Amino acid sequence: MTKPHLVFLLVLTLYFFVSEGASSPNDLDTSEDFLSCLQSQTNSVTSISQLVFSPLNSSFQSIWQARVNNLRFIKPSTPKPSVIVTPVNDTQIQTALFCTKKHGYEIRIRSGGHDFEGVSYSAVVPFVMLDLINMKSIDVDVENMTAWVQAGALLGEVYYSISQKTNTLYFPAGVCPTVGVGGYMGGGGYGNLVRKYGTAADNVVDVRFMDVNGNILDRKSMGEDLFWALRGGGASSFGIVLAWKLRLVPVPEIVTVFRVTKTLEENGTDIFYKYQYVAPSMDPDLIIRVQIFSEFIGNTTNKTIRMFFEGLYLGKTDTFLPLLDKNFPELNVRRENCEEMSMVQSSLVLADQGFTSSTPTEAIANQSAIKKLWNYKAKLDYVRTPIPKSELIKIWRKMFENDGSELLMVYAFGGKMEEYSDTATPYPHRAGVLYQLFKTVRFNDQTSDTTPASLRRLAWLRGFDKFLEPYVSNNPREAYLNYLDLDLGVGSETYEEASIWGERYWKKENFKKLIRIKAQVDPENFFRHPQSIPVFN
Repeated sequence: MTKPHLVFLLVLTLYFFVSEGASSPNDLDTSEDFLSCLQSQTNSVTSISQLVFSPLNSSFQSIWQARVNNLRFIKPSTPKPSVIVTPVNDTQIQTALFCTKKHGYEIRIRSGGHDFEGVSYSAVVPFVMLDLINMKSIDVDVENMTAWVQAGALLGEVYYSISQKTNTLYFPAGVCPTVGVGGYMGGGGYGNLVRKYGTAADNVVDVRFMDVNGNILDRKSMGEDLFWALRGGGASSFGIVLAWKLRLVPVPEIVTVFRVTKTLEENGTDIFYKYQYVAPSMDPDLIIRVQIFSEFIGNTTNKTIRMFFEGLYLGKTDTFLPLLDKNFPELNVRRENCEEMSMVQSSLVLADQGFTSSTPTEAIANQSAIKKLWNYKAKLDYVRTPIPKSELIKIWRKMFENDGSELLMVYAFGGKMEEYSDTATPYPHRAGVLYQLFKTVRFNDQTSDTTPASLRRLAWLRGFDKFLEPYVSNNPREAYLNYLDLDLGVGSETYEEASIWGERYWKKENFKKLIRIKAQVDPENFFRHPQSIPVFN
């Protein structure tokens, strides 16, 4: 093994303590052995504070917390790593992998830290957290319409880097600029260009990947089965993605963003009913999403539903307005509801961060400028049949039962997604899906997710999820891997147990194929978490 340029220094007087929730009788000794192992793999010296952190280190909490993007996990009771390793090159990752295996730790891999159940930075067993925060180089090749992006880069950094080279190419990825590239592509990845260009994983053309033995592979050397699995099957179930090669896609220099709001008193039910038919079938240059929540009417005790329609059109307003007036006049979008801007500006405006088109574009790559707004429990469904008006009214009434902490986010599919089979990648939510239905309750006004109010909200969300069962996909009731939900189950001793949640993320054919590939590339199931691809005896 090549010695790293930067190192893991063993400080003999430093003792590693095991964090709360991850302790075992022999873990202190194991930590010391782990440090000795790191030292034995290097012949250079650098500051340990730059690379390896223990709970004793004053920076440990801030390093761990830096990319915890769901604030409900920032609490003393969340189990934390025994060791955090923040490598700066591939060789250091190989070293950390070797020592983690040798000394009996599990491993968790964190790129952006957006996973909804915290499994990239928390576990109830002693574990090493491999934090890819320093692995975020981005190399944009405009001529060949590609970009190599390391797994620790964030989507906002990718968008900004592309915009500095060209305003007519982009990458079809997600809305939130602080999502990490490594995990995002590994789960499929949808965004504002999904109707035009499919998922992010559909636009990955190569990968640099480290397997359980420390071998670094690309698409050619790993073979098409593993390359297939990594793009939507949960890449961290198979090994460590070091970098993705992305296909950049054409976009116009000027795009249009629009926003309008409707309430029930403004025919909101009729408008949303029509949305279910037209939004998935319109020109794929247009995507419309809807944020739906309950609120009180003025100072009264009566409630209504507010629907916040917003969308992106790949073109100018003069072309967009006639298109929408022809297909969806009920939305009543006017020129004053529209704004023309560049593609990267649209990512700023639609990031739900309070940015405007006049915000400097570098803000999208500035993590300190982006507020951590996420403090919630979430669930997701796919809708394949329009919900009748009478049933929508029942849904609104069910929302009235909550305390206003809920949010539904609806994303129209169709377009390019209709062209892919369910097995093109492990991500199977393709032809026939009208829209994606994201449901959440927030805890921002609570001190934790275990206060009485928070527990009531969680109970409401789970009841609401059950209430929606007749209206969403079935056999299986589909779920989205990137919106991990441990409520679906965590059993994996048998296929019957694992299929309860696995077939919801991937459907049966894809799930069985992922299990076969996992058995080939990680037969000892080293890379695991509560809903990783299982290995059976």
